[in-house]
Amino acid sequence: MATEEKSIDKGPEDPGLFERDVGIGDDTRTSQSSGNAEEVLALQDLDPALNAKMHLVNNAIDEIGWTNYHWKLFVLNGFGYAVDSLVLLLQSNIAGPAFREFGEVGYANAQTIATYVGMLLGAIFWGMSADIIGRRWAFNISLFISSVATIVSGAAPSWASLGFFTSMVGFGAGGNLILDTTVFLEYLPSNKQWALTFLACWWGIGQAVTGFICWGFLVPKEWNCASVDDCPRDSNQGWRYVQYTSGALVFAMSIARITVVRLQETPKYRLGTGEDAELVQTLHSIAKRYNRPCTLTVEKLEACGIVKSAHSEKGRYSFRESSVHLSGLFATKKIGISTVLIWLSWTLIGLAYPLFYVFLNSYLASRGALDGVGTFDTWRNYTLTNVSGIFGPILAAWMCNLPILGRRYTMVIGALVTMAFFFAYTAVSTPAQNVGFSCAIAFCLNIYYGTLYAYTPEVLPSAHRATGNGIAVGCNRIMGIISAVVDSTSNTGTVVPIYICAALYFGMAIISAVFPFEPYGRRSS
Repeated sequence: MATEEKSIDKGPEDPGLFERDVGIGDDTRTSQSSGNAEEVLALQDLDPALNAKMHLVNNAIDEIGWTNYHWKLFVLNGFGYAVDSLVLLLQSNIAGPAFREFGEVGYANAQTIATYVGMLLGAIFWGMSADIIGRRWAFNISLFISSVATIVSGAAPSWASLGFFTSMVGFGAGGNLILDTTVFLEYLPSNKQWALTFLACWWGIGQAVTGFICWGFLVPKEWNCASVDDCPRDSNQGWRYVQYTSGALVFAMSIARITVVRLQETPKYRLGTGEDAELVQTLHSIAKRYNRPCTLTVEKLEACGIVKSAHSEKGRYSFRESSVHLSGLFATKKIGISTVLIWLSWTLIGLAYPLFYVFLNSYLASRGALDGVGTFDTWRNYTLTNVSGIFGPILAAWMCNLPILGRRYTMVIGALVTMAFFFAYTAVSTPAQNVGFSCAIAFCLNIYYGTLYAYTPEVLPSAHRATGNGIAVGCNRIMGIISAVVDSTSNTGTVVPIYICAALYFGMAIISAVFPFEPYGRRSS
């Protein structure tokens, strides 16, 4: 049950680490709290009532500042990031042992495709539904579905049934990336928006946890068959233990989401639905709990007029509602260009990221870089690589808050450095070189990836943010499906795919440089 903190009149609480901003001083904070800061989309001639109300709500959120409530959101939203990466890696790690147990009958890459199909449907479904029915329900339900499906998949009696439950795991997890960034952003003070990039460190944590779990269960010989010719279920329990353990962990996370913080609907979603009184009540309850000021009133919001562009005039549950959210992503030429470039970026990294790992083992084997590497060493190296990825978003959070870089040029640097390491990777010929370059790539790649995660919701209109974010992630998942098909039909032992992946990162760097909006110093709309 959620605990209620007592409000004691002892002045503002010590804000801690996050109030000591990197690159933001007291003058900037004072300016923002006085209402002088500009919204990212303020000059795009959108709904004037929505713009005016958004400005007041951002002022109120800035007035409250960073609190322990935001710390809780940082952790609970981070769970969603961790689960997304955990799900992607789980299926690739347990597919081999499971396929062996089921007699290697069927399509070898079925689990990869099932995961990406589930995550594609989840991204679109949860993204669009979050703009229609609200963020709260999707935020609370999606992780629970993923946890139950993960546990049940551990008891799958066949390759086909495992594929079904794997897709359900993906469906639940598919909405997490959309909801985590959206919910966190819509409660964030503007001088803390860089924390949205920092949130991506949970992606690396999820990968590392997966590595540790698989290292523990997929190495012991008593739990893992050596050959398809003699692989009964009793001798091949390792991959099932991985699923049970991971599912239990995700289930604990889903319970924490509804007990540690009883999430109220986000203020910026309520702007679009006209729930001014509920919006004010939500912000005032946070301010009261943490002894912070909040001068926003219902009268101030009502004086701005009625928001007309956020939902269909025929009602939120009409067929026209979806088209309203899609057209809202192209409300102006500049917003339309921004939307297309974001979707293109997600498409390119959706191809480059999995394609590299699809070809990696075959390529390394052809160069002798896997000679003498046993099962224990393989999982040790895998875990080291994933741990390295945790720190990329941490550096990116600092970089994107520098005026000279902002979000766009942080992504440019991340993509170009990743590209350089990809080209250098073609010279790898020993196990030690493989580990070193893999760790470097994981670190640099997450500088770009972590910033893109944060940039996407920052520049999308609030009323259509989840829809645009969901389609972006959906583009990423489509490319994941294509990479699995390519793995089944192409020669994976050549150097060409690595050069192609490197070139894709160069394309991402160019796109990042020409993004029309820079969120640094501005507040999300």
